[in-house]
Amino acid sequence: MKSTTLGSPTLAAELWPSTDTNRWARNTALVIGGSLLLWVTAKAQIPFWPVPITMQTFAVLLLGAAYGWRLGGAAVLLYLAEGAVGLPVFAKGGGFAYLYGFTGGYLLGFLLAALAVGWLAQRGWDRSPVTTVAAMVIGEVIIFGLGVAWLANLIGLEKAVAAGVTPFLWGEAAKIALATALLPATWSILKNNGNRG
Repeated sequence: MKSTTLGSPTLAAELWPSTDTNRWARNTALVIGGSLLLWVTAKAQIPFWPVPITMQTFAVLLLGAAYGWRLGGAAVLLYLAEGAVGLPVFAKGGGFAYLYGFTGGYLLGFLLAALAVGWLAQRGWDRSPVTTVAAMVIGEVIIFGLGVAWLANLIGLEKAVAAGVTPFLWGEAAKIALATALLPATWSILKNNGNRG
């Protein structure tokens, strides 16, 4: 069963089709796997200028695009719940208080971005480079918009932009370029191998 409620199948549906007998186990495995991916990408840093970057925002957007809005959102929600109960899944630890710290807005942005990008992907926005760029930019705006809005309440808008956006622009642009290369290419490979795309 490859169809979705929004018309276009997701990459997850194409690569691991859901059936009446495997739906619960499949969805559970995908959600847990997605939360683990977010955990790993929160801890791994890649040397970059002007600051090192993690691949976590890339993972959030990729999960939304690959899973669709429901499963992508569920994976991010599970990740946030894991951190809230104290598992050290965030970049610098875990605990409920972490959600109210400097990165609280970004973490909420992760959830809303996964939902938005997943919703767009289920309408086929992950199939071409132009619409993939648009979907990724929308996701990034959600993450950084909420992150800076929250941070501005704590340290002021000017400092929030200087500390919470400017150093990350080149890294985020590189992640968008990677997603733009990866997603449409994967769909093209699936289509060439005879799958519906």
